[in-house]
Amino acid sequence: MDPAVLGTRLASSALVPLVRKLFVREGPGAGLADRPVRLSALVSFRGERRTLDERGVRKLAGRLVRHAVESPGEAPFPADEEAAVTDALARRLLALGDLDMDDVQAVHLGHRELARKLHTRSTAPVGLSADATVFLDSVTEWACVHVLHFFTQRSTFVARTLVEQSRTQAELIAKVDELIRRGPRPSAQDASFERRYLPHVADKQNRITIYGIDLRESPDRWPLEVAYLSLEASGADSQAYDRLDGLPDGGPVTVQLRADAALAEHARVLLRGDAGSGKTTLVQWLAVTAARQGAPVPFVLPLRTLVRADTLPAPEAFLTAVSCPHAAPPGWAERVLTAGRGLVMVDGIDEVPAADRTRTRDWLLDLTRAYPGNQWLVTTRPTAVRPTWLADQGFRELTLAPMKRADVTTFVRRWHAAADARDYEDTLLTALRTKRDLALMATNPLMCGLICALHRERRGFLPQGRKELYDAALSMLLTRRDRERGMGAPDGIELTEEARLELLQSLAYGLILSGRTEMDHDGALLLLERALPNIASAAQQGDTEAVFRHLLLRSGLLREPAPGVVHFVHRTFQDYLGARAAVADGHLDVLVHHAGDPQWEDVIRMAVAHARPQERARLLRHLLAADSSPRVSLLALACLEDATTLDPSVRQEVESRAAGLIPPRTAAEARALAEAGPLVLELLPGPEGLSDDEALGVVHTARLVGTEFALPVLKRFREHADSRVRVQLLQAWDEFDVDEYADDVVAHVSRHNVFITVQSRAQLAALRRLGASPLVNISGSYSAEELLGALDPDILRNLHVWGNPQLNDLSLFTRFQHLRSLSLSDCADALDLSPLARLRLTSLGVHRRGNGPTVRGMQRLTTLENLSLGCPMEGEDLTARIPTQAPLQDLRFGTGALGTTGLKGLSQWPTLTHLSLIDTEGELDQNDFQELALHPSLRSLEVTRHLLHQFPQAPVLRGIERLRLFMLYGAEDLSGLRRVFPQVREVTLIPAADHFFPADRYQGLFPHAEVQVSSTFWNTPPA
Repeated sequence: MDPAVLGTRLASSALVPLVRKLFVREGPGAGLADRPVRLSALVSFRGERRTLDERGVRKLAGRLVRHAVESPGEAPFPADEEAAVTDALARRLLALGDLDMDDVQAVHLGHRELARKLHTRSTAPVGLSADATVFLDSVTEWACVHVLHFFTQRSTFVARTLVEQSRTQAELIAKVDELIRRGPRPSAQDASFERRYLPHVADKQNRITIYGIDLRESPDRWPLEVAYLSLEASGADSQAYDRLDGLPDGGPVTVQLRADAALAEHARVLLRGDAGSGKTTLVQWLAVTAARQGAPVPFVLPLRTLVRADTLPAPEAFLTAVSCPHAAPPGWAERVLTAGRGLVMVDGIDEVPAADRTRTRDWLLDLTRAYPGNQWLVTTRPTAVRPTWLADQGFRELTLAPMKRADVTTFVRRWHAAADARDYEDTLLTALRTKRDLALMATNPLMCGLICALHRERRGFLPQGRKELYDAALSMLLTRRDRERGMGAPDGIELTEEARLELLQSLAYGLILSGRTEMDHDGALLLLERALPNIASAAQQGDTEAVFRHLLLRSGLLREPAPGVVHFVHRTFQDYLGARAAVADGHLDVLVHHAGDPQWEDVIRMAVAHARPQERARLLRHLLAADSSPRVSLLALACLEDATTLDPSVRQEVESRAAGLIPPRTAAEARALAEAGPLVLELLPGPEGLSDDEALGVVHTARLVGTEFALPVLKRFREHADSRVRVQLLQAWDEFDVDEYADDVVAHVSRHNVFITVQSRAQLAALRRLGASPLVNISGSYSAEELLGALDPDILRNLHVWGNPQLNDLSLFTRFQHLRSLSLSDCADALDLSPLARLRLTSLGVHRRGNGPTVRGMQRLTTLENLSLGCPMEGEDLTARIPTQAPLQDLRFGTGALGTTGLKGLSQWPTLTHLSLIDTEGELDQNDFQELALHPSLRSLEVTRHLLHQFPQAPVLRGIERLRLFMLYGAEDLSGLRRVFPQVREVTLIPAADHFFPADRYQGLFPHAEVQVSSTFWNTPPA
C-alpha cells in the first residue's frame, strides 16, 4: 500500500496531533543554532522532559491503526492481526529515540530512508500476513512524512540548516584548494607544448603495421581508426557479488569486458595476450583516443626500445627514449604525473631479456608509488611473468580473448575498407566460413591481417592448398616478426627458422601420437631433449630448459594456459607441424593406421602436402586399401587439394571412389556422407548442374553436418526453385545465428507454397522485419497479441501453431480475415474454437498429447472442408463434436481422436471422400467397419500398419478405390485385403523409415490395381 493511498485512510487532521505527541514542545533554549540537537533529545518518551512513556507510545500506535481500520473501504489486513500490527508500529516509533542524528540530517535523509532506518532499528515482526506487512511499512512511511514536516516547522531548524550549509561549503572550498595545490593549472608553456604533443601522438599511433609481410600490393600499414576492432578481455574477479545480498561466497568468478574499457573500471591493468592478439594495437588505440580527447596525457613506452639503454627512463626522459621530435618544457612530464593526468602504457614485458625483468619491475613499482593518481597499462605475453607479478601494487590482471566469428567478419570488412580493397571482401568472408582450417587460424588480429593480405595479393584467391598459407604464417611468427621489429635476442638465444620448426614439430608430433592437445612441462622437456642433439645450432646456445623457454616466449606458437601446462595456440598449427614430422620420419604407416580417426584427419591432409610425389602416391593408395568407408574415401578426395604433384592414376582412383558419394541423391546417402564430418562441406557441389534430388541431398547433408561452416553451402541454394529444397532451407533457420541466417538465406528464399518456421522470439522479430509470409509455422509460448503483431492479416493464409500453452483465447484470430487453414498442436488444455466461426476456415487441425480437457465450439465452424483431429473426442458419435453442416471432404483421425465415439455417425457427412486413420490407437469394432461400408461417397482410405490386422475380419468395402498403407516394414501379410477392397484401383505402400522393399512383392495381391511403393528422397535406399 503506497503512503499516498494510506493517506486517504489517515487524514492529516487526525495524524498530525498524534505525531506531535511523540516530541517535546519547543521552549527557550530548546536548540542552539550552532550546535545540532540529536533526535534522542527531542522525543517525548525519553530524557528529563518526558511526557510519554512506552505505554503511551503504544496507545498512540493503537490509535493510528484503529483510524485506518475504521476508515471506509476494504480492511487493510485481517482483523485478528490488529494487535500484532499495533505492537510492531509502536516498536518502530520508539526507535526514533535510538537514531544517532539530528533533525537537519533527518530531513536531508527523506521520509522513505528514515522509515527504512526505523525498520532496521526495531525488532522485525514475525508471523504477519503479506497484507499486514505492507500496511505496516506504508503507515511507517506516512508517519515519517509528518515527522519530517514537524521538524521543518521548529524555530531552530532554519538556523541550524544555514549553519550546516556553511560548514559544507567551507569543507568544499578547502578540498578544492587542496586539489589546486596538488594539481596546479598547466602553465602557458605546458599548454602550448601539449597542443603540439597530443596531435603528434594521435598521428603516430594511428597506424597499424603487420610485421613479416612483404607482399607487393598489400599495404603493411593502414589507419588505426578505420581498422581497429574492440576485443574482449577476461579475468578473475572476486568482487562480482559485492552488490548482491544473500549470495554465498563462491570465490573468484570470470568476468568479461571490452578491452579498451578496462582502464575505465580499474586504474592499473596488467594485460596478457598471445602473439598477435592485439596488445600493441590496444595500446595504440588508447593513445589515439586520449590524445584526441585531450585527457589523460598518453605516454607510449615500448620496452623493446627502452631496454636498449643502461637504465630505464625517468618521466623527464620518457619522450626522448621513444624519439619524440618535440622537446617538452623542463619538468613537464613530472608535472603531468604529479597532477594525476597521465596514461602510462608500458608495452611488451615479454620483450625484455629475462635478466632485466627484475629491474623493469622495480622501475614500474617506483613509478606507480611516486605518481599514484595516474592510469597504468602493462602488456605481456601470457607466460613471460608470473601471475602475481604486479598484483601487490593493485594491478588487475586481464587476458585478451580470441576473436569471435562476428569479430573476424568486422575485422575483414574494416581491413578491406582501410586497404581500399572492397572487391575482395565477400570472397574472403565466404572462404573463412567454408574452409575450416582457415577459420581456425583467424582467431586474432595478426593472423586475420595476414590472411587478408595474402588474399588481396592473389587477387581474391587464397592458395589452393593450405601449405603456402601455413608457411607464410609460420615464417612471420617464428622469425621475421621479431627481426623486423628490431627485437634481437632478448633471452640470448637466436635460432634459425628451420631450427625452430624442427624443435616445434617434435613437440607437435609427440602430442598427436599421445592423442592429446596439451602436455606438461616435463613431457615437453623430454621431447626437446631427444631432438636437441640433432640440431647443433640450437644445442650450442643453451640447455633444454633455456631452449624451451625461448620457444614458449618467442615462437608465438606455444602458450602456457596454466602453470606447468603447454599447448599450441592453434590446433591447426599442431597438426601441420606434426604432419611435417611424420613425413620427415617416414611414418606413413602410422598415418594410414589412424585414417579412421577424425582427430588425425588434418594431420593426414597436411602429410600429403608435405610428402614427396612418390610418398604422396603411396600414402593415398594405402589409405584407399586400408579402409573402404565413405569417410576415408572423402578424406582421400580432400587430400587432392593439397597434392600439388600426383600420379594421374592415383588421382583417378581417388576420384572414382568418391564419385558414387557426391552428390547424394537420397536421405540415406546424405546421412552416410554427413558421417564424414565437416570436411565434406568443402566437397559439396552445386547448385549448378544438379538435379532437384541432388540439390536436396546437398542441402540435407549440410544441415546434418551443421556447424557455422555449413551456412555458405546452404546460402548457395537460397534461390532454388524446388519446394523441398526451400523447405529444408527454411527449417534450418533454428540451427544458425538468427539474424545472420535471416539476412543471408531466409530473405532470399521464395515462400511460395512453403511454410516458414519460427521457433523463438528472435525469429519472430526477424520475421516481422523480413516481411509477410502466407504460410507460417510458429512454435513456442506467445500471446495472441504477439502473434498478431508479427503476422500480416492481409497476407496470412495458413497458420500452424504448436507448443503454445499460453494461447487460450482465439478471439483476436478473427482479425486474420484471409486465413483459410489453421492448425493448433499442443496449445492450451481447453480451447474455445467458437470465435473462429467469424472466419471462413476451410481447413482445421487440432492436436494435443494426453487426455484431459479438449476443445469446444467446433460445431460452429460450418465452412470446414478438411479436418484433422488428434485429441480426445467424447460423446455418443462424431456429431457431438464435428459440425454436421460442414461440407467435409477430407477427415483425418490421429492419436486418441476416436475416443468413445469411434466412427459412429460418419455417414452424416455425405460429401466426405477421403478418410485417414494414420496415428490412431485402439481398436476398430464392427460398427466402425459398417460405417465405412455404408458410406455413400467415401472413395479413398489411409490406414496405418497398427490397424491392418483387423481388416481381414471387416466387411467388404466396395466403395474404396484408392488405398494407402503407412509405416510398413515389408513383412506384413496383406493377403486378406483383396477380399475387403475388391474395387481398389490404386494401392500405395509407404515404408517405415529406413525400410525398403520392391512393389512387385505385392502386385499379385491386387490384380486389378496399380501397386506402387512410395520411393521418395526420404525413403529410397542408397545406390
